[in-house]
This record gives sequence, structure tokens and C-alpha cells, in this order.
Amino acid sequence: MDLRSTYEKMKGDYDSVLSRLRDDAKIIRFLVKFTDYDWMLSIKQALEEEDYEKAFREVHNLKGVCANLSLDELGKSAGALTEALRGGKPNIDITPLLDTVKADYDMTAEAINELK
Repeated sequence: MDLRSTYEKMKGDYDSVLSRLRDDAKIIRFLVKFTDYDWMLSIKQALEEEDYEKAFREVHNLKGVCANLSLDELGKSAGALTEALRGGKPNIDITPLLDTVKADYDMTAEAINELK
């Protein structure tokens, strides 16, 4: 699978990331690094511990990495969860938001793993 196809599968913006990083090898290096950290495990653990500040920080960092790598679909869902966690304990049920982030994360990680 080529990098453009990988971005299509992840619902990301290949042209945007290429304009920033300028090199497929560099993009691939950062995508592989992205999968080295288990974002979902960290977010879920923080939520289970009711450490909403840590959960916010983790999902906010995920959103930022997605912006830098033009992982648009995952970035969008991470952004929605970030806003729900802003300010501490959410006053809504965040389960649907978390489920969407997980689905988008799994889609992204699968596409990156196929690229490896």
C-alpha cells in the first residue's frame, strides 16, 4: 500500500502532511512513531482512574499529533472528546465520544500497520 492510499484509508489529508513534512520517508517515520505509543490505553486508564486532567491532556495531545500528521478523522473525534473533558469531570456521558475515538484510532493504526 502506498502512502496516499494509506491516508485515504485513514481519512486523512496526504497533500497537507506532504506540504508540511515534504518527504514520504519522514511522514512514514512519524506515522510509525505514532503507533509506538498506545494512546487509547493511556486515555482509558486515566478515565477509569477518574483522572480527568490526565485524560484531557492525553486526548488533547492525540488531537495535536493528528493535526500535525493530517489524520483528520481521528483528529476530529479526538477534538470532540477533548472538549467534553475540558474543565474536568464531564457533565455528559462521554461513552459515545470515546467509542468514536477508539474506532477512528483502530482504523488509523490498522492502516499504518499495513503500511509497515
